[in-house]
Amino acid sequence: MKNKIAPEVKSEVLSKIKGGEAVSSLAEKFGISVKTIYGWLRWETTNKVSWMEYSRLKKENQTLKEIVGVLTLELQKSKKKTVN
Repeated sequence: MKNKIAPEVKSEVLSKIKGGEAVSSLAEKFGISVKTIYGWLRWETTNKVSWMEYSRLKKENQTLKEIVGVLTLELQKSKKKTVN
């Protein structure tokens, strides 16, 4: 029978890995197999983004690019005014 690992422990381990700690040391510290931790990492990286989320992010990205463009033009205009 497999031991169930608490979600809080899993979250802590994954955040420490993202922070740069070695998988092997965390596995030893928490008493979890290295294979289990790598399975968690693989699961996190293979989850797909839904089409709706992708569309929302694409639209948001376009809006932000437009805002940056407008602000860049305004900045260039204000620089030209102060030079003249």
